Amino acid sequence: MADTKTVSNFNILNEARRIITCERDGLTALAESLDQTFKDVLNKLLACSGKVIVSGMGKSGHIGKKAAATFASTGMPAIFIHPGEASHGDLGMIDDQDCVIALSNSGETKELSDLILYCHSYNIPLIAVTQNPKSQLARHSTYVLLLPKCTEACAIKLAPSTSSTMTLALLDSLALTLHAARGFTPKDFKRYHPGGKLGSSLVCVKDIMAPKAIMPLVCQDTVLSEVVVIMSQGRMGCVAVIDSKDNLVGLITDGDLRRHMSRDLFDKKASDIMTKNPKCIDENKLAVDALREMHTQKITSLMVESRNQELVGMIDIHTCLNAGIKVD
Repeated sequence: MADTKTVSNFNILNEARRIITCERDGLTALAESLDQTFKDVLNKLLACSGKVIVSGMGKSGHIGKKAAATFASTGMPAIFIHPGEASHGDLGMIDDQDCVIALSNSGETKELSDLILYCHSYNIPLIAVTQNPKSQLARHSTYVLLLPKCTEACAIKLAPSTSSTMTLALLDSLALTLHAARGFTPKDFKRYHPGGKLGSSLVCVKDIMAPKAIMPLVCQDTVLSEVVVIMSQGRMGCVAVIDSKDNLVGLITDGDLRRHMSRDLFDKKASDIMTKNPKCIDENKLAVDALREMHTQKITSLMVESRNQELVGMIDIHTCLNAGIKVD
């Protein structure tokens, strides 16, 4: 084994760049190699009424797990089955409504033999991802997504690197092209990603706003002594001002009260100090857009309107932050 200490005359950055360039060249070759078979596989998956089963050993297995997760998270039911476990009962998880994707660079992974035989026996579509068109896997598959021949990026040209990167990219392109073809929307994406940053970035204003029914509301001629009481009870730091037809006409914040503090403050009416035509946002907009707008405008709340421009609620900075909404 080579000395693990710093080796003289060895340029670390040059080696790292060579590896990345080698894998990049593999991806370029892969992109150029896509043909009618890719389209046929995509159409088969579009027509699939069951789930996608992904299987592979070693590095291919790790990539297969990621691929199954990507299919599932973009709306296509999918699971990973380990070839060894498949031979000991997990084949029962596969039925004739499913499609199976088997990964093997050589196409001769012996652990896949039982899976191949099962698919062949029960007429289950089998999609091979391999570099070897003459392999057992390729010869017994319904479709073969052939990886271009490549040079592995490692120094001794043996460790799966360029080939595994190509496999990962091919499956990503398959899953993401599939979800684009199915018209997958941000709303659909949110359904499968309710947690974490992805989920919070897709939350709509209407999902977290304070609805109009619990908002502190006052009329234009409400005296400010009453406005103070209603604002305090509402605990939102502001009150919305509406007219006789229930239309939003203004907003009064606790800051407005402080700025207009005087001996005759309580003799004034809401219309005397309100901010006319307050900033509003559509209820179907993303909450992250609302937070970004509040930051830009240097305000702490926005009134929320329906598509018909009717007041339906209010959203503020604290609500956004408590929901995990962040602006990059």
